[in-house]
Amino acid sequence: MMRKGIKRLVVSHYVLVVLLTLVLVESVFIYSVRTFYYNSIFNNLNNHAQVSASFYNKFHSDLNVLTFDKQLPDVTESFAHPSAELQVITKQGTVLATTSGFDVREQIKTRDVTAAAQGTSGRWIGTNDPTGERIMAVATPLLWNGQPIAVLRYITSLQEVDRVIRNISGIALLIGFAILGAVSLVSLALANSIVRPVNRITAASALMAKGRFDVRVDESYRYELGDLAKTLNFMAQEIVKSDKLKNDFISSISHELRTPLTSIKGWSETILSGDLEDKDETKTGLRIISKETDRLVGLVEELLDFSRLEQKQLSLDIGQVDMEYLLNEVMLQMAAKARSKRVSFQYVRKGEASPPSIPGDPNRLKQVFLNIADNAVKFADPDTAITVTASVEPDALAVSIRDIGASIPMEHLSKITEKFYQVNPQGEGTGLGLAICKEIVELHGGKLAVSSSDTEGTAVTVRLPLS
Repeated sequence: MMRKGIKRLVVSHYVLVVLLTLVLVESVFIYSVRTFYYNSIFNNLNNHAQVSASFYNKFHSDLNVLTFDKQLPDVTESFAHPSAELQVITKQGTVLATTSGFDVREQIKTRDVTAAAQGTSGRWIGTNDPTGERIMAVATPLLWNGQPIAVLRYITSLQEVDRVIRNISGIALLIGFAILGAVSLVSLALANSIVRPVNRITAASALMAKGRFDVRVDESYRYELGDLAKTLNFMAQEIVKSDKLKNDFISSISHELRTPLTSIKGWSETILSGDLEDKDETKTGLRIISKETDRLVGLVEELLDFSRLEQKQLSLDIGQVDMEYLLNEVMLQMAAKARSKRVSFQYVRKGEASPPSIPGDPNRLKQVFLNIADNAVKFADPDTAITVTASVEPDALAVSIRDIGASIPMEHLSKITEKFYQVNPQGEGTGLGLAICKEIVELHGGKLAVSSSDTEGTAVTVRLPLS
């Protein structure tokens, strides 16, 4: 029904527009033809009357109001027109003589006679009562000393002219119908050119709705249809990506939650079933339970941050951040974990002056650098130093945290900040840490970049705007 509706809508709209245009053009054309023929007849009769009167006045100087009755036959003969009947009429509308010889007894009060009696030429189109045919009457004053003494009225039949106009109108209408038919065929072809791609796109979208996201729409269509096809294909790709993200999320979270929960459950059962008088064993179990609980809390916080970022609900509490002080706090907080892995922190300030304070959310920025530092400790080789470098660039403050350890392969480097991406899928973590860090940095208007090589190790650089 929809496809039929679109086709019908396109065709009907095109035909309606062309029909209205043709009606307007035909009306103007027929009116113009009718006006042209009628004006030609009027001009012919009016010019004949004026030329004849001028000639008669010039060579018959004895024409006047007193002798007009005697000269009536001569006037009628001199002013006669070969294709029109001449009536000589008084200013009051009484017919004095006609070239047809018919006696007209009633007074004539038509518009043309009234205009001529006042000294100007007039035209009247109407029906001749005796014959019932349409006629045109052209009346011109016959002047003496600048005043009309009589009215010369020429009457001609419009029957032949109307027939010609009807023939021309009929031909014009036939041409109009031919144009309308051609437009209907063209609009039908145009409608099909729209409906066919729409049908294919609809069929593809129906398959996508059933879960077939491997289906793709031909993107070679022109204009909006091509854009629609690209949008559908992009939507399918995003759904596939989102579905993969969801599966990765479930897999990663299931794995990450299971490990600490297993430890907590195992040690809880050990403590309950063991000898509670054994303080060393109880303390060890409680220590592990506390550690795994902290790990679970960290996972939950990470997931909450991810959820807020995905829903664009993460807000920043912007203030002035002393970056050197913040980095020292991060290194102190990570010092115990670093010592347990025989790793140390080394702070390097590029330039003599301390880095300036920058606008930012201190808690969120601390979260970013703690996460980066924690990764550096996790992957650094034993007995190496992690270098924390702060440098002021023309429009940004750059902080780089570099560890000496196994390098990240190039094929993983560009994807390492993607959500749930892990270089080692079997390793610890959800793959959200760097992704969240990148989002937080970008919320501050900055950039996060990762570089890695076998000789220089792995460095994560955060650039934050100075203002």
